[in-house]
Amino acid sequence: MIFRAYYNRLIVFIIVFLFINLPIQSSANTAMFRVTEVHDGDTVSIRTSSFWGLFVKTEKVRLIGIDAPELNQEPWGKRAKRHLKKLISENDWIVRVEYDIMQRDRYDRILAYLWGKNNTLINEQMLLDGYAVLYTVPPNVRYVDKFTKAQKIAQQQKRGIWGKQGLSMTPEEWRRKHNR
Repeated sequence: MIFRAYYNRLIVFIIVFLFINLPIQSSANTAMFRVTEVHDGDTVSIRTSSFWGLFVKTEKVRLIGIDAPELNQEPWGKRAKRHLKKLISENDWIVRVEYDIMQRDRYDRILAYLWGKNNTLINEQMLLDGYAVLYTVPPNVRYVDKFTKAQKIAQQQKRGIWGKQGLSMTPEEWRRKHNR
């Protein structure tokens, strides 16, 4: 009798575990995931699962189309990270991940567009708010026109890195100068 009660609880636990850790499929090219960490202004980690949810792991996701200042690129690196964290937290740490043509970079990070509640494209919002620069790497160019417009608006309105005491060099230039 006691064994049966424990056995039933174990079965319920396994079923719940499987459903909690599986990504919610939105379409063939997107899925919902929980963000577990914001690394910088253009990289986060999401919780994924494999083999029917039995193994939970986290994977790094590089936001397509943007390049945020490096963390050591003071003060904008830390500001960009804080801003991305704010955008993610406004979405209860749940995002829809959309893939483009190339799904991984040379560092084996997932390449994706992150969508929040109310269909907000977080990559675009980082540009619009002035915390990242446009960074296009073909073939992942699905939203390049949208991103170009967002950056132009941020520049015209002198938001974030485009304002007074803004960014003195692009993240790409900074990495080259600092051998990164």
